[in-house]
Amino acid sequence: MPYAASQSRYTDMQYKRAGNSGIKLPAISLGLWQNFGGNQPLENSRAMILKAFDLGINHFDLANNYGPPAGSAEETFGAVYKKDLIPYRDELLISTKAGYYMWEGPYGEWGSRKNLLSSLDRSLTRMGLEYVDIFYSHRPDPETPMEETMGALDHAVRQGKALYVGLSNYSAEQTLEAVTILKKLGTPCLIHQPNYSMLNRWIEDGLQDVLTEHGVGSIAYCPLGRGQLTNKYVDKIEAESKLTSSTMKPEAITAQRVQKFRSLEAFAAGRGQTLSQLALSWALREGGVTSALIGVSRVSQIEENVKALEGAPLTKQEITEIDAIMHQIGDIPW
Repeated sequence: MPYAASQSRYTDMQYKRAGNSGIKLPAISLGLWQNFGGNQPLENSRAMILKAFDLGINHFDLANNYGPPAGSAEETFGAVYKKDLIPYRDELLISTKAGYYMWEGPYGEWGSRKNLLSSLDRSLTRMGLEYVDIFYSHRPDPETPMEETMGALDHAVRQGKALYVGLSNYSAEQTLEAVTILKKLGTPCLIHQPNYSMLNRWIEDGLQDVLTEHGVGSIAYCPLGRGQLTNKYVDKIEAESKLTSSTMKPEAITAQRVQKFRSLEAFAAGRGQTLSQLALSWALREGGVTSALIGVSRVSQIEENVKALEGAPLTKQEITEIDAIMHQIGDIPW
């Protein structure tokens, strides 16, 4: 049966302007970093992509190396696009990135003009697209001049292969340099994609000021702390803390850390939210990011995360209470 997008897809989703641009991002975007590779059933990936779009998530974020294997997430998205989403291309905001390792030899990674433009061509082929809406430099290159990397992004726009450009994993100082170069080239930076959550607030130490001053939007990846800001994780660390031998790091399952996560879980419940919904509300609070990029493995997670937007905005008092709970909690992977 041919796919037809929900007619109510734009009813409840919130859209926020990215910096000073004409682009509005959905408050929640879908990332295809994991669980959309060639090692996953295509129909499951298709169901998640289409459910997201039906709920008003029209931004799909990829990178050349997403999978596994590398490149296969773009192939998966391309298959779904060809089968279901071609009629909706003008409604979609599709992004990809280049910078991490993709192929052998000196031009298979980092930020040279050679790598970025070759990678973009490969990404477009895998997805079956004429252009992407956003093309990112995925990470700063310590050896290639910033002018060359930013010049490649500018060239991608002038070629018509990207509409906008972005940065990911750049520090405040690197972002300022990159944004200044791009502005001079006539291709302003649309957006920055940092790792940001209650557990990882590094962007508040300078980067957010740079983005605000220069009218650049922001979209957080790992807003759920790689799964730590979920009810499932709280149950996991409490259960592990009671074992005589655990596969988790000892510092991840201390009594104090379990208590803090339980307090945060109770705080979320008091607002009528799950822990993950609270984490998204926090990331999207006033002074937070333009959009939160979720990673999922099943349709129900998309539905749960979108419901975060039904919650009342966090008050200053609530934010203060969350800060107190999170003090010295630590960002410790699974």
